[in-house]
Amino acid sequence: MSVVLLFGGPALSVALGKASLGMNWRTATQASSGLAPDPAVTAEPVVEVYAARTVGWRGAFAVHTWLAAKPMGANHYTRYEVIGWRQMRGQPAIVVSDDRAPDGAWFGAAPTRLVSLRGAAAAAVLARLPAAVASYPWPDEYRAWPGPNSNTFIAWLGRELPELELAMPSNAIGKDYVGWSGIVGATPSHTGVQLSLFGLAGVAVGLDEGLEINLLGLVTGIDVRHPALKIPGLGRVPG
Repeated sequence: MSVVLLFGGPALSVALGKASLGMNWRTATQASSGLAPDPAVTAEPVVEVYAARTVGWRGAFAVHTWLAAKPMGANHYTRYEVIGWRQMRGQPAIVVSDDRAPDGAWFGAAPTRLVSLRGAAAAAVLARLPAAVASYPWPDEYRAWPGPNSNTFIAWLGRELPELELAMPSNAIGKDYVGWSGIVGATPSHTGVQLSLFGLAGVAVGLDEGLEINLLGLVTGIDVRHPALKIPGLGRVPG
């Protein structure tokens, strides 16, 4: 029964077309989805967080997350994320880029917006964002499972920046990866608490997270505040 629960969701993700197994990532689009406010007409500060299915078979299990931000009056966004293959090439895994679409598809997978802050709320995050990025504990490490990975990085920003009010997707594998000092701590949204053993097992209870049970990095749970089940691979149902 446990095997069906943990792996039935990823199988459904493939069956429902959420994971594009046959996608050629070299030619897949990374074009803007049109979700981010146009900086040409939006002078105020903006901070947004996005999630999109990962590439290939991994997309059956997980999403990739990133943050995009622009300060007051800026004519472009800066995108913050961790990209695993950079670390494999001996480059820093953390990428801070001004030339990628803030809301671009992740190699063909359309993004979903998780957070959208403007004005004073965005400015409060921007003021502390550089320090939060610089303090990330695993800048030169990357493991797709159980972490640290791209979702570990964005969850770290959420924990460091309460102003972000970030509730991570339940299928953001790696979000629960923490070091010894973080085995017991706040959830990324700061509306609850969690116990996590390096992303491999744990439990989280929070106003924004609901109840989440993590086994081998795959999360099952229930959200009462925004009624939904949380199923491994699929994420929120209904979404």
